[in-house]
Amino acid sequence: MSFLYSIVAVAALAVVGWVAGTTTGGRTLLEIVVPYVAFAVFLGGFCYRGVCWALSPVPFRIPTTCGQQKSLPWIKAASLENPSTGRGALARMALEVLLFRSLFRNSRAELYGARYVFGEDKYLWLSALAFHWSLLVIVLRHLRFLVEPVPAFVLVIDRVDRFFQIGAPALYLSDVVAAFALGYLLLRRLRDPLVRYMSLFTDYFALVLLLSIAASGMVMRYWTRVDVVEAKRLALGWVTLHPVLPEGLSALFRVHLLLVSALLAYFPFSKLMHMGGVFLSPTRNLANNSRMKRHVNPWNYPVKTHTYAEWEQEFSEKIKAAGIPLGDAKDV
Repeated sequence: MSFLYSIVAVAALAVVGWVAGTTTGGRTLLEIVVPYVAFAVFLGGFCYRGVCWALSPVPFRIPTTCGQQKSLPWIKAASLENPSTGRGALARMALEVLLFRSLFRNSRAELYGARYVFGEDKYLWLSALAFHWSLLVIVLRHLRFLVEPVPAFVLVIDRVDRFFQIGAPALYLSDVVAAFALGYLLLRRLRDPLVRYMSLFTDYFALVLLLSIAASGMVMRYWTRVDVVEAKRLALGWVTLHPVLPEGLSALFRVHLLLVSALLAYFPFSKLMHMGGVFLSPTRNLANNSRMKRHVNPWNYPVKTHTYAEWEQEFSEKIKAAGIPLGDAKDV
C-alpha cells in the first residue's frame, strides 16, 4: 500500500503540473514561484538540519570500527578500518563518500531450511554507487542551463557522457545507468520480503519521485524534445533574479520542473539528507585514539567514587570470615 500511495502522490503532482500549465497564472506559479520557494525550503532546511547536527554534543569518541585498533608497536593496526589519526579518518571518509566502502562490505543473512546462510550483497552496492555517480553527472550537465558562458568542465563531462554517440540526439550513458539503478533499487525493495516489511511510504516516495524525474527528462530529450533556448532563458532568469516567462515550453517540461521542485523541497526532511549527514556523523568522521588519549565527558557532574582500597577496608572482616584472602590494596 505504501508503494501505491507513493505512485498516487507523484501522479497527483504530475497532473497538477500538467493542468496548471494551461493558464498564464498557473505557468507563472509553476515556472517562477514554485522553483524559488522550493530552493528556499531546500537551502533553509539543509542548513537548519546541518546546524542541528553540528551542535549535537559528542562527548566521547564513538567511531564505527571493524579492524585492529592501534596499540602496541608490534601489533599491526588497520589504518583505514580503525584509524587513529585525523588523516586516517579523512581517508576512510573519502572512501565512504566516493566508493560507499561500508556498503561494499555489506552482507545479508537468509534462512534456507534449517541453515542460516550469510552471503554478500554486492548488487546493492553497485546499483547505489552507479545511481549516485550518474546523478552527479546529470546535475553537473544541467549547469549549462544555469550559467553563461558554460564552464569548460561541464562541456567535457557532456562530451564524455555521450561519447558513444548512440542515436540522434546522442544518448547520455548517465541517463541509462541512473534509470536502471533506480529500477533495481525499487524492484529490490518490492521483491525482498524483509526490505519490503521495513519500507515506509517515504522510502517508496523518494524512489518513485526520482524515477519520474528521470523518465520525464528522458522523454523530453529523446522523444518529444524541448526548446533548449527557452529553457535556458528561464533558468538564467532564476539565477539573475530577473525571472521571465518564456513561450514554447511544453506541458511535460512543467511537469518535470514541478517534480524537481518537489524533490528539492522534500529533500531536507527525508532520508535523502544522508548526503550531508554523512560528513557530520561521529561514527565516521572521528579517529579512534581512545588508547592514546583519554577523553573525558565535559558534562560529567562530580560523583563520589568508591575505590577498591575503601571497599576492602569496609568489608575486610566479612572477607576474612569467609576465608577469602585479602589482596594488597596498594597493588590494585
